Amino acid sequence: MPKASSHRVDGPLIIEVAINGMSSKERNPHVPRSAQEIISDTLACVNAGANLIHAHNDDIAMTGEEAAENYLAAWRPILQQCPDLLWYPTLTSASDAAVSLEHIAIIQREVGLRLGLLDPGSTNIGMPDADGIPVGGVYANNYDDIRYSFDFCREHKLGPSLAIYEPGFMQTTLAYYRAGRLPAGTMVKFYFGGECGLMATAPGVTFGLPPTENALAAYLDMLDGIDLPWSVSVWGGDLMQTPVARMALERGGHLHLGLEEFYCPNRQPTNEELVREAVALAEEIGRPIASTEQAVQIMALPMAE
Repeated sequence: MPKASSHRVDGPLIIEVAINGMSSKERNPHVPRSAQEIISDTLACVNAGANLIHAHNDDIAMTGEEAAENYLAAWRPILQQCPDLLWYPTLTSASDAAVSLEHIAIIQREVGLRLGLLDPGSTNIGMPDADGIPVGGVYANNYDDIRYSFDFCREHKLGPSLAIYEPGFMQTTLAYYRAGRLPAGTMVKFYFGGECGLMATAPGVTFGLPPTENALAAYLDMLDGIDLPWSVSVWGGDLMQTPVARMALERGGHLHLGLEEFYCPNRQPTNEELVREAVALAEEIGRPIASTEQAVQIMALPMAE
């Protein structure tokens, strides 16, 4: 069973930046979408203190070689400048788990990857209609697809980033932990639902638990006695304006932020600005920013191919 490094409350901090996701320039003009924008934005975030990058390409519907090449247009030059940078792409929108992961194996063969990802559960995702009633769809990941994705990460020696949208996602993760089947390098990311949820531009419909101290305490109760690294994130809000950011730093957790998830109607920051805010909070609390080597140790990533 994989075992991560101990989570000292004064230990080095991982700042992960989800630089774009499916966010549009209409939502925030600073969202990097083109390869050149992704290059510039990533390097700015790294210079500001980020040590882990999560990125989408410009079309989540692409699969296989096409998707891989679309990613590599940005990531070849980035890795030429920062060869040890930790990063990982997203899944494609293919309904078949194997197809949704094809590009990750291709990218790993060419430039190397140390992290993968999967979402170990299902949830409703939507927005309010004109009457404030939720409309949208189901983001579904069945147990067979979850098993396939865990096996894929184990086979390719990728530390899986686990998006925890709802407590049920964590229950599935714990079942794999108890069975000794979590791949080495597993890290859990607690996704809290901000007022605007995942993709809405108006408040009223969200998901999961709210970004409160009690909600984070509930997740940490689930992790009691289990030595896995964890981070916090707020989708459809501003992580740094919630109590979970400070609480996470004080409890030995890490931060997951960026324009993929950030949304406040009266503010349009850059990813670099969000990183600098995180660094300032870390300095206030007394958490040093992790080096790449320290981040690898904290996540207990398997040896690179």
